[in-house]
Amino acid sequence: MVKAVVGANWGDEGKGKITDTLAERADIIVRFQGGANAGHTIVNDYGKFALHTLPSGVFYSHTTSVIGNGVALNIPVLIEEIRSITDRGVPAPRVLVSDRAQIVMPYHILFDQYEEERLGGKSFGSTKSGIAPFYSDKYAKIGFQVSELFHEEVLQEKAVRVAEMKNVLLEHLYHKPAIDAGELLDTLHGYRDMIAPYVCDVAAFLDEALKENKTVLLEGQLGTLKDPDHGIYPMVTSSSTLAAYGAIGAGLPPYEIKEIITVCKAYSSAVGAGAFVSEIFGEEADELRRRGGDGGEYGATTGRPRRMGWFDCVASRYGCRLQGTTDVAFTVLDVLGYLDEIPVCVGYEIDGQVTTDFPVTARLEKARPVLETLPGWKCEIRDIKSFEELPENCRRYVEFIEEKIGYPITMISNGPGRNHIIYRESPLKR
Repeated sequence: MVKAVVGANWGDEGKGKITDTLAERADIIVRFQGGANAGHTIVNDYGKFALHTLPSGVFYSHTTSVIGNGVALNIPVLIEEIRSITDRGVPAPRVLVSDRAQIVMPYHILFDQYEEERLGGKSFGSTKSGIAPFYSDKYAKIGFQVSELFHEEVLQEKAVRVAEMKNVLLEHLYHKPAIDAGELLDTLHGYRDMIAPYVCDVAAFLDEALKENKTVLLEGQLGTLKDPDHGIYPMVTSSSTLAAYGAIGAGLPPYEIKEIITVCKAYSSAVGAGAFVSEIFGEEADELRRRGGDGGEYGATTGRPRRMGWFDCVASRYGCRLQGTTDVAFTVLDVLGYLDEIPVCVGYEIDGQVTTDFPVTARLEKARPVLETLPGWKCEIRDIKSFEELPENCRRYVEFIEEKIGYPITMISNGPGRNHIIYRESPLKR
């Protein structure tokens, strides 16, 4: 059986925690898109970790962690990440890397930095991890696939050809030092030696696993609103963040994905530029940021303070629909316990008209939030184990949002730890 864990919004919804929780009953966890440009924060018996490439189920000794063909693979980052967790007492994980995955090269990171510098005030708020240049090269068919590392003639010819192409841009657009083809080839040889123990035909491995009735978790990065087709283009990422892409990015038939767990925060947050209708500012935002998550709302990769906002029913309903949601995991509900009243964005006002449909970016930029205020519950809920035990106003908040988004909330995270999960029977569960 295949399950996908994906985000409904801008990312940072708490997918890592949910994947880590579900991985206890899974055999294989697959990262299927994105790269080291975003992170998943995990709190477990080994401590607190920020993962960037490894799947969030890596802390269970019975699981296999897979880097799918759709991932932007930064090989040194992956190897360092494996070392960083084993240095802290985590048993050495079983890691497989698709031979069809493509490699983030050092020049991708440089080009990302150079382009953000060139754009200045019109930049995209990139994490400067090389992701956009990487995917540009992949689809321009000048990327390096892992399998090519083991074919020397292909590698030598391509290193020369790619260096020639990149050097035109470096010289004439960015006015930066050129790439030496020989040094590039040496780098690729080093990557080959690092990654060789992990390389496998992942699609064939997963096909065999499904024949053996294994449980596979697909772990997405970021959320619907950062999808290059269906998100807030152009302030998006460079690979599809939707569960449907999990079939492509892992090498699975689409009909094998039976459950899609879409993660929503009990409030909103975002890192990077782009429209964010329910955003709040000043002391109100500072207080929510300070209390949020586990240790505050700061990017797991960049450390940047996240932009804060109230729960956005319009964006979340849209995000869940595009994901094909079967279940909603509702996270960080405990954070809101300090508020007397909790605003919720239930519609957008655009050019004098109120809509509950999520618009394209040009119209989204004009949108103003239509807020409805719910009473807070003003107490700690972290140790509560069942939905019925939650304070009445807390239950009403969950039920109100479930009604507005139209998808069943079946998991509620009320703290950072694995045991801080409430499972709920939803009237919307089909």
